[in-house]
Amino acid sequence: MCSKPGFKSYRLISAFLLILMLICGGMGHPLKSRAAANTAPFVYGDTDGNGQVNSLDYALVKAYLLEIVSGFPNPNGAQAADVNGDGSINSLDIVLIKSFILGIINEFPAQTHPAAGSFAKGADISWLPQMEANGYKFYDDAGVQQDCLKILKDHGIDSVRIRTWVNPSADKWNGHCSTNETIALAKRAKSMGFRVMINFHYSDSWADPGQQTKPSEWMNLDFNALMKRTYDYTYDVMTRLKNNGVEPEWVQVGNETNNGMLWEDGKASSNMRNFAWLVNCGYDAVKAVSPQTKVIVHLSNGYDNSLFRWMFGGLNSNGAKYDVIGMSLYPETNNYLTLAAQCLTNMNDMVYRYGKEVMICEIGMQYNYPSDCKTFITDMISKTRSISNNKGLGVFYWEPQAYPGINHYNKGCWNSNGRPTIALDAFLN
Repeated sequence: MCSKPGFKSYRLISAFLLILMLICGGMGHPLKSRAAANTAPFVYGDTDGNGQVNSLDYALVKAYLLEIVSGFPNPNGAQAADVNGDGSINSLDIVLIKSFILGIINEFPAQTHPAAGSFAKGADISWLPQMEANGYKFYDDAGVQQDCLKILKDHGIDSVRIRTWVNPSADKWNGHCSTNETIALAKRAKSMGFRVMINFHYSDSWADPGQQTKPSEWMNLDFNALMKRTYDYTYDVMTRLKNNGVEPEWVQVGNETNNGMLWEDGKASSNMRNFAWLVNCGYDAVKAVSPQTKVIVHLSNGYDNSLFRWMFGGLNSNGAKYDVIGMSLYPETNNYLTLAAQCLTNMNDMVYRYGKEVMICEIGMQYNYPSDCKTFITDMISKTRSISNNKGLGVFYWEPQAYPGINHYNKGCWNSNGRPTIALDAFLN
């Protein structure tokens, strides 16, 4: 008689562990393969793969429960699922453990892993390590200090963009972003379920429409050697990323290359062919390491259709290889509706004219107009999603976590108190 409570405790613990294994998809059970085959975001306990945990999941678990637990007698002869101790396994035992099933399931945090190819809601987070190293803290909407990446994820961000420089300085805002730092940040983001974009500037510091300076060590290379160095450097970074468990979903070959890159050799206005060949060096290196990675050629001023026609018409005429046309857009509060409409027209034209996918790789707007900024982000997500045949791949915000005034940048989505503005909520939809 004294052993009865022990038997019951054993049964409860055994049932608990078995249910735990079941809902986690352990032991090669059919429920695991069912969940693994589904491309929807994975949620513990979502056994039917519909994205929710509810009574349907309970029914599926129940259907397998007797099958599994009946094979696990305890050392004293009692069966694990005989929770009420009456000597048989029946519906009464199911009733008793019913309260465990959904309760246990709901204790697991939802772990979302956006499927490759789904619409990306992203953030360039390249300043984040230096912000953390310089004492900046990040707080959620309730004022609780959190990892910035968790705050971004909780606001709907599912992808990150990371710039990489060749031989950067140690300047806290205009340096870092070395290969080693790029790998560390990419691994950190990947471990939290983010998809990754790598942005090659092919410079030691900022590359943008006004400056496309070669890395100092590449300055005296002739053009053939420059092409080889571009390939080798890209291949090396991609290989090291892959060896560290990160295969980027997207790679930018150059940043805001409105007039080419690696000037003067790759200046598009003076030698479009050279620029196209340099793009191909980057493209070939990316594909050699990670064939499924999509390669982006990225320009600023996404509203400027004439710029994009000139650039991509020229690249195509010179045999350039790329998968995606990337754009930046940084409007003000008095023109964002107009520029967003022009950007949509441009995206549709690029898809129609060149048959390429398009992506908004950078957006930003004044942090101190958060309502307008939220409207702008929402509008850009909606417009990009509207592109025919799902050729609008996503929208990335540039350094949303930047406190106001960092390196004179005031277009983040963060307040000086360390909390995000309401603009970031736009990514929840």
